[in-house]
Amino acid sequence: MHFYKYQGTGNDFVVVDDRAKTFGLDQEAIALLCHRRFGIGADGFMLLQEAEGYDFRMVYYNSDGTEGTMCGNGGRCLVRFAADLGIVTEKAHFIAVDGPHLAYITPETIALQMMDVPGIEQHNDDYFTNTGSPHFVRFTNQVQFYDVKNTGAAIRYSEAYQPMNGTNANFVEKLDDQTLFVRTYERGVEDETYSCGTGVTAAALVAKTFKNVQTPIKIKTLGGELAVNFDGDAITGFTNIFLIGPAKQVFTGTISA
Repeated sequence: MHFYKYQGTGNDFVVVDDRAKTFGLDQEAIALLCHRRFGIGADGFMLLQEAEGYDFRMVYYNSDGTEGTMCGNGGRCLVRFAADLGIVTEKAHFIAVDGPHLAYITPETIALQMMDVPGIEQHNDDYFTNTGSPHFVRFTNQVQFYDVKNTGAAIRYSEAYQPMNGTNANFVEKLDDQTLFVRTYERGVEDETYSCGTGVTAAALVAKTFKNVQTPIKIKTLGGELAVNFDGDAITGFTNIFLIGPAKQVFTGTISA
């Protein structure tokens, strides 16, 4: 099996061109490929498939081998992969588990349009929204010292979020009126990742609504910098949401059976 490794602000993925529909690995095999000691190592695994009416289909698996919800950085990396294959050039229109997506391509960045978001739930000083994947958002000071893994795991497995199979958890510091520092615990990875596209999108929507942060919102993550731009508000709903940042091929290789 020929594979490619891509990363977007440190959020890394194993990618396979499956337009011939020959991929047949099970959950255990995918988890092994994503393992950082015994496999290639990645936060997720993606297939690029053909889809009628679209440039391609995105199929995403978590690093534990389970099929996942939408992954923003994964989507941006798959667009870059499609461009590297010559499937798309300046623009891509693809279908993912949460519906159609549009993306704009430059040599430096991929700007991915996310799904519209109808609103935000507030629970005391915490927030929840779905940006293609479910996301809990909490603001804190000095987020660089925050215990993301343990606190995130407790929230992810808490009773409140069990009906949706748990949630991702984001811990956010407002650096100024246009900049956030976001750290994310991701379900399916069951650890903190260097960056999470749907997570920073959720953080940006919450920050604009409750913390007076202005768009386009700049996002600092452990793996690099992203930006989120959008229209609307929590009352009318958020539209034209774009997640913008780099996406690069790291290496390619072949795995024998």
